[in-house]
Amino acid sequence: MTTRTARIIFYSGTLSSAILFLVLTVDTHRQVEALTHADQLTDQVVAGKKVFQRYNCNDCHTMLGFGGYYSPDLTRVYSRRGEAYIRTAVAKPDSLFANSFRRMPQQHLSQPEIDNLVAFFQWVSNIDTHDWPPQDSKKRIPAGARRLMGGATLTPGAALFKENGCFDCHKLAGTGGDSGPALDDVGLRLGEKTIEEIILSPQSVNPNANMPAFDLPRSDVEAMAEFLAKQRGE
Repeated sequence: MTTRTARIIFYSGTLSSAILFLVLTVDTHRQVEALTHADQLTDQVVAGKKVFQRYNCNDCHTMLGFGGYYSPDLTRVYSRRGEAYIRTAVAKPDSLFANSFRRMPQQHLSQPEIDNLVAFFQWVSNIDTHDWPPQDSKKRIPAGARRLMGGATLTPGAALFKENGCFDCHKLAGTGGDSGPALDDVGLRLGEKTIEEIILSPQSVNPNANMPAFDLPRSDVEAMAEFLAKQRGE
């Protein structure tokens, strides 16, 4: 290969890469408003972002790829955990994370601040991040729970258990959090109807429960309860 040929390959490759980079950058900026649902960026969402910044939540949590890794990623926290859980976690972190190694501090947020923060989390959860972060991907199954969840193909109840963030607090086959009880043998301890009641209104079954209620369609609750009732420590 001559020096002239090498230069042609180098410059043409560099130019092609630069053009491709510019095209992709322009295309991304063109889609920003649609991907972020900018039309839903209300004053309350903006106020919630300011609350998030005021209390330095990014010191421990990551959101949209920015922040600390000490605590869970919050990009999809609204879709993963729901409004009730967020409100409980922010207002009463000591009770919710009493058994957790990593404890969230009590920041004493006012009710309007919590309302604004929830609105902000909801807006961020709706941003099209192309299935990022991976831990919230509906395609991902915690490795330790594959056997209990039916292998590579999830049953409807197992998929809902994962999508609603139940692994954040409960363990199955050694995978998950420890804020709530392990559920490997929950089917031996509780009936399907009782499990449904706990999902919908934990305090109605146990007044001292720290678990938040889940506002889910009845069919989802029944599917999750059916899945959990089959967990018998086998």
